[in-house]
Parts: sequence; structure tokens; C-alpha cells
Amino acid sequence: MARSTELPIWARWGSAAAERPWTVGVEDELVLLDPHDWSAANQGDDVQAVLPARLAAQVSNETHACVLELKSSPHETVAQVASELATMRERLGAALYDELGARCAAAGTHPLAVASDIALSSSERYRKIGSTMRALAHREPTMALHVHVAVPDPSSAVRALDGLRAELPLLLALSANSPFWRGVDSGFASIRTPIMSMFPRVGIPQRFGSYGRFVDVVETLIRSGAIPEVGFLWWDARLQPRLGTLEIRVTDAQTRIADVAAIAAVVQCLVRHYANNPSSNDLEPEVVAENRFLAARDGLRARLIDSSSGLRRPAIDSLAELLEGCRPYAAALGCSSELLAASALAQDPGDVRQRRIAAEKGLAMLPAELAAEFAGSSEPIAAV
Repeated sequence: MARSTELPIWARWGSAAAERPWTVGVEDELVLLDPHDWSAANQGDDVQAVLPARLAAQVSNETHACVLELKSSPHETVAQVASELATMRERLGAALYDELGARCAAAGTHPLAVASDIALSSSERYRKIGSTMRALAHREPTMALHVHVAVPDPSSAVRALDGLRAELPLLLALSANSPFWRGVDSGFASIRTPIMSMFPRVGIPQRFGSYGRFVDVVETLIRSGAIPEVGFLWWDARLQPRLGTLEIRVTDAQTRIADVAAIAAVVQCLVRHYANNPSSNDLEPEVVAENRFLAARDGLRARLIDSSSGLRRPAIDSLAELLEGCRPYAAALGCSSELLAASALAQDPGDVRQRRIAAEKGLAMLPAELAAEFAGSSEPIAAV
């Protein structure tokens, strides 16, 4: 690897990560809803004007005008992240309803939205995405949960990125929370995944082996003008050198705060493990891609290709083994209770809950139920 003084500016590793390694933060994408009919509300461009300044600094637009992203601060523990996110969700929900008459919810997709009802955000970044992605940007919105973990140095970060490649399908299966698309059951646990896969520079990244190799690949894309900066890589996991973090992006947005915390705990433990322990689990790209597809289609009911045997194995069994391996790290990182919550999520994952609600109350009521869970209530919010 080239010396740090020879690295492009974008590739210089953020010093804060060495000062506070293994801290964790999340980016929580949500969809705005019109409570009259629970359709997607294209009001994202109006949000900054109505939010208190402190909250507005933690809220940003996304590609679609009905989607917002909440950004937590980095924290020592997942419990602190969950506490901050709960407060942000509560304050955001109140401000949106009081000022714009909108509600919000978190899931991988809006179960009823169709592309013709969705507008693009007017911000400069997303105008650029709209102009370069063209028809690919003019689709139904998708929402993800992004988890950042600070890693003290770039070499450790690449080890973690490489090691996590084989685990990303399991994280996707655990998080699957988007079974409905365009008002019908898609047959997928996470239909968000194949929808988002229409974009370029997505999926599970290659095994880089060294930070120098990562920099060489990304610098070629930037220097050629193909992408303006590293943030235009939409891989399922990516390095964020400026922040000094490894960012996991494969997971669907989570309706409940407890599920956000559970997934964040698993990610924090896995990053800590692989940063310190190089993985020999070098699955072929075709095998990793197939596992990703199976996880998106079947969630935790999937049978994924096992790296050691080459045979397919129930994802739920692989997840149980993974969670057991995470326990010592969870104890060290202070997220044992949140890791335990991942086992509870696995028994009743988001895609299963959504299908159960739709079967019991009708698909038309599902967005209202998601909005109620976002607000922390056990009762659906009545249409106005």
C-alpha cells in the first residue's frame, strides 16, 4: 500500500476512528406517508424548513422526495444509538405531523407505492443521480438501514470488509422487511434488494486484500469521471475513509427500534471480529451472489451455500452459529442484550410480520400499522 501521504485526499483514513474505535452509528431511512390514504407523500423537500435546527442537522433527503434519512451520532454502545434514534423518530414524527400533516414509517418498501406516484428529490446530489441513473431512478422508493462501525486503521477495515462478504447474505436474511411491492406480495422476503440491484455499483464487493488495492480500484472510477466521489459506490458494504468507518448497507430498513438495535449489535460484533481476525472464508463471487439472491427471496427460510461443505444449509442454523460466535464480542462492546434481541427477531422477522398483518387486516391497512410501530404505539393510527 502507498504511504498515507501519497494517498488521494478522499482515501486518507479519518483520525477519529483511531481515537474512538468500534463506536457505532446508524442511518435510518424512512418513508413519508399521507395519513388520508397512507400513500407515499412527496414532501421531503419541505422538511428542512419545518424541523428544529438540531433535528434538521440529522435529517437529509434521499433520491425520492418521499424518503428521508435520520443520522445518529457515533456512540460507544448500541443501546445509546437506539436511545438517540428513538428520540429522533419521536421528534421527527411530531414535527412532520404538526407542520406538514405527514406521518412516517420504516420498512424496505412502501407496500402500495407505484412509480407514477413518486417524485425525485430536488437536491443537487439527487438531481445528479436522476440525470445519470435516468429510468433507474424513476421507480418505487426503497429504504435501507445503514450501520457504521469505526475501525482504527484502513488495513483493519479492509480485513473486516473482506471477512464480512460471506456474512452479508445472513444479515440480509435477518433484516428482510419488504415482502410487498406495487400492492402485491412479491414472493420475496426483501424485494428491496433486487429493486436496488438495478443501480450500478451495487451488490457484495470483491475481496480486496489490502487497502492499497481498494484505493486503486476506487481512484480509477473517480479519476476517470465515472463517479464524483466514494459515496457513489452503493455496495452492500463499503469503506468510508473520511469517517474511518466500515458501513454495512445490505439490510432493509427496520420498522421497530429494537430490531435496528439487534442488527446494529450483530454488525458491531462482526466488524470487531473480522478486523482482528483475517478470514479464510474466501467464497467465489458466484457463490456469494447466489446466497445474496436466496436471502433476498426467502429470508431466514433460505438454504444458503455453506462455505466449508459446499452444500446448502438452513440460514436460520447458520445465523444461530454466527450469533453464538458474536457473544464474546458483545460482552466486550456492551451489546449483549441487543445481540440477544437478534435471536428474537429471527423468530419473527419483518417480512413474516408484514405478511401476517396483511392477512389479518388487509394490505391496505399495512402502511398504517407500520406508521404505528414507527411511532412506538401498539395501535394503528386512524386515517384523517
